Amino acid sequence: MDCLFCKIIAGEIPCHKVFENESVLAFLDIHPCSKGHTVVIPKNHAKNIEEISSDDWQKLAVGLKIAVARVQEVLKPAGMNIGLNNNEVAGQAVPHIHYHIIPRYDGDGGGSMHSIVRAPVFPPVSDVAKLFE
Repeated sequence: MDCLFCKIIAGEIPCHKVFENESVLAFLDIHPCSKGHTVVIPKNHAKNIEEISSDDWQKLAVGLKIAVARVQEVLKPAGMNIGLNNNEVAGQAVPHIHYHIIPRYDGDGGGSMHSIVRAPVFPPVSDVAKLFE
């Protein structure tokens, strides 16, 4: 497989581990947005949320929680943004599902999840809600 994250899991590419168990690996991002920016991945390959098995999704969630606690314990940030870019249009650069833990520090100049995208025009929420009925 030619997946960057699978090569990291296999030990073919080194990483700086934050947390690891039999199902999940968390490591420092090599292009960090902040001090301690961490990537959390399942060891079983899945491209995105649609492809990951329910079992691996649950294991990823548990690993994410542990990695968040580890980042908090070691770095003591004032907060964190935790997110998943699902597919290339949403910013997913590596086609292996992964969470980002981005520690936040007072005065770092960053924004909330709402600052990621602001579409100039979109329908009212009530119109979109009707599509789910």
